[in-house]
Amino acid sequence: METDLPFIDEHQVVVAAPAAVVWQSLTARIIKTRLGVSEGFARVVGAQPGEVTGTLLDEGSTMPGFAVTESVPGDHLTLAGHHRFSRYILHFGLTEQPGGTVLCARSNAEFPGLPGWAYRQFVIGSGGHRVMVGRLLRSVAHSAERHTDG
Repeated sequence: METDLPFIDEHQVVVAAPAAVVWQSLTARIIKTRLGVSEGFARVVGAQPGEVTGTLLDEGSTMPGFAVTESVPGDHLTLAGHHRFSRYILHFGLTEQPGGTVLCARSNAEFPGLPGWAYRQFVIGSGGHRVMVGRLLRSVAHSAERHTDG
């Protein structure tokens, strides 16, 4: 994944499940939650894309705040979007290793101007982004491991 956007952070979790199972859990979780971005919130901040189009998580599909720019099942998923306060990319990578899969979430974003700076403080500086991404990764890991055990 190449981007001209500044690096924000990267989180990872080791999942005791094959990459294919982790992929299923990741995509199911994203489709179910749409990463917590409602169409109402998307409208308020002027998020683009602003609605669901296509078959979710296929390249070119959209959901409020995100377009799928890359989707390689079992390997990686890249989501991108922008709104009044930020331009961003969220990249999920899966790396199979003996005994499981490393699931990684990398964020890149820019926050232009004073409104962007304030938004960055609210989302990144508060720790909210870190908590939400960590919770997402742990949820995917738990689901994948439960599916593997059953």
